[in-house]
Amino acid sequence: MHRTLLTAAGLMIAGAAASETPVLTVYAPDYFGSEWGPGPSIEAAFEERCGCDLQYQTGDLLPRLLLEGKNTEADVAIGFNTDVTKRARESGLFAPLNLDLAPLTLPLEWSDDTFLPFNYSHTAFIYDNTKLEGFRSFEELLNAPDDVRVVIQDPRSSISGLALVLWVNAVYGDKAEAAWARLAPKIVTVTQGWSESYGLFTDGEADVVLSYTTSPAYHIIAEEDLTKSAAIFEEGHYFMVELAAKLAGTDSPDLADQFLEFILTEEFQTMIPTTNWSFPAALAADKWPEGFQQLPMPESVLFYSEDQAAELREPAIEAWRSALSQ
Repeated sequence: MHRTLLTAAGLMIAGAAASETPVLTVYAPDYFGSEWGPGPSIEAAFEERCGCDLQYQTGDLLPRLLLEGKNTEADVAIGFNTDVTKRARESGLFAPLNLDLAPLTLPLEWSDDTFLPFNYSHTAFIYDNTKLEGFRSFEELLNAPDDVRVVIQDPRSSISGLALVLWVNAVYGDKAEAAWARLAPKIVTVTQGWSESYGLFTDGEADVVLSYTTSPAYHIIAEEDLTKSAAIFEEGHYFMVELAAKLAGTDSPDLADQFLEFILTEEFQTMIPTTNWSFPAALAADKWPEGFQQLPMPESVLFYSEDQAAELREPAIEAWRSALSQ
């Protein structure tokens, strides 16, 4: 009898303690919350700091938030990029960012009152340096023999694919469609997403794949493989930054602010390179893993503001579609 009462009392106390633990709900893309992504280690580190329960809800980030609107359960959303932030900002779902951005170490000046960078890279073509000499410019790639097999991603379904068409637009302007027509004979397939493309490359089905300047770091660090290189173009590379933001309707505003502050800490930033395989947004280069420090960096960074990206998106996609459909 007494044992039963004690057990019941223990369960009530445990339940009460659990109910008192504050919860931070973070919406994120699937890759972020996966076991091989940055989410689990970030979750453990932040929970130790906050005494809270960080819970990820993963999926297609912006469409879900727009569908849920002000009824969303999210306190924080992480994983945006500047090609979609205009639409996100105009939704009115996000709170002002009250943080000092001085710790940022991005390769360009950054000022934003809503979205906080947490990592970055540049769109690039990756090749096997034991089979190809590489390309020093976009022009060299376009002039390469047509038997060089290239795989890219669809700009209508892929962030990296969209970055590519904007990159081509930044380099070639009103001659973008002609540039695509020169590249088209070398493109063996266009995949919906990055993973499928990169798998074709690593399986030897392609010689060149659209990816990021940081992709070789994975092979260097995780596989001790030095055969994968990013072609660094003299015309410059399209800058890709990932961002986080606080939801205006959060039930835990202080906890959400604490998480955004955590993003800029060295503890958070040192987890990024070898879990998200990107450059950390607020960490000096001499603190990067050695595999990242040896990566060649573009001398020129090409970047469209969210307004420019929104304006150019459809014309850039149409130039790509028109050239590849011929």
